[in-house]
This record gives sequence, structure tokens and C-alpha cells, in this order.
Amino acid sequence: MSFLELFLLAVGLSMDAFAVSVCKGLSVRRLQLRHACIVGAYFGSFQALMPLIGFVLGVQFQRYIVSIDHWIAFVLLALIGSNMILESRSDADELNDSFSFRTMLPLAVATSIDALAVGVTFAFLQVHILPAVLFIGCTTFLLSAGGLKIGHVFGVRYKARAEMVGGVVLILIGCKILLEHLGYLP
Repeated sequence: MSFLELFLLAVGLSMDAFAVSVCKGLSVRRLQLRHACIVGAYFGSFQALMPLIGFVLGVQFQRYIVSIDHWIAFVLLALIGSNMILESRSDADELNDSFSFRTMLPLAVATSIDALAVGVTFAFLQVHILPAVLFIGCTTFLLSAGGLKIGHVFGVRYKARAEMVGGVVLILIGCKILLEHLGYLP
């Protein structure tokens, strides 16, 4: 696998985490560097961990992982997106600006499910796994931290509308993943 191919793969895998980071940035009242580090660490770590797990599982579990990964990603993203839409329509001024384990873990898992299948593919391609997953993790860290800032700047003025759009985007990402794996999208 060439560097360019790995770079494009890393950016592609990072896009879900980037979109979720933008949405998460909408809810932050006062953005701090530690928020970007937390978001980057969660998303970057899981984007690196999942291909490593997939690589280790390799050929023996490929059919099981590929057969359900799209459903897991779809359900998690649909639930998170629906919750964002409901929150955007509520009159409550309380924002979900938590960066706790309980908040971040489902987001990190939902955005990294596809990376698990990529790891299985890496086993077939005989990719040098450690440099590849470190590169994917670092790329995701940077894009997620940047996405948080973008969401924060945008969300300051248009919080409710942007949170609704963010929820719709998450649901659409989940639908896209599902439709791709079911063969309806290329």
C-alpha cells in the first residue's frame, strides 16, 4: 500500500469522526484546548485500535464482522443523530457539552466500526500494521480536533439549526454506511 493510498484511506476513515466532532463542537459553550485533545484522543485512538483489532482477527472472522458492521454503525449513528435532533427542538438551554467517558465512548465506537473491516483487509494486503494504524490515528486526531473548532465557531450563532443539521448528517452517514454495505450505493 502506497503512502498516498494510506493517506486517502486515513482521511476517508476520519470523515465520520470529523462530522461528529463538528456536531460536538456545536454544544460547547467555551471551547478549550483540552476539549480538542479529548475529542482527538477518543476518535484517533479508536480509529487506530479498530483496524488493529480487525488485523488480529484476520481471515477467520471476516464474514461475521463484514455482515454486521454496517448495522452497528447505522443504529449507533441513528440513535445519536435522533437525540441531537430532539435536543435541537427542546426549549431547554442546557447543552450537552460533556466530554465524559459515557458521552464520548459511543461516539468513538460508532465512528470507527468501518475501520474494523479495514483492519481485516490489511491482513490480506500484508500491510505493516503498526505504522498504518498510527498514521490513521494521528490523521483522525487532527481532523477531529479541527472539526470541533469548526463546529464551535459555526454553532455559536446557529446552535439549534446547526444541531438539527448535525443530527440529520449523523443519520445520513449511518444510512450511507448501511446502503453501501447492502449494495445500493457504490
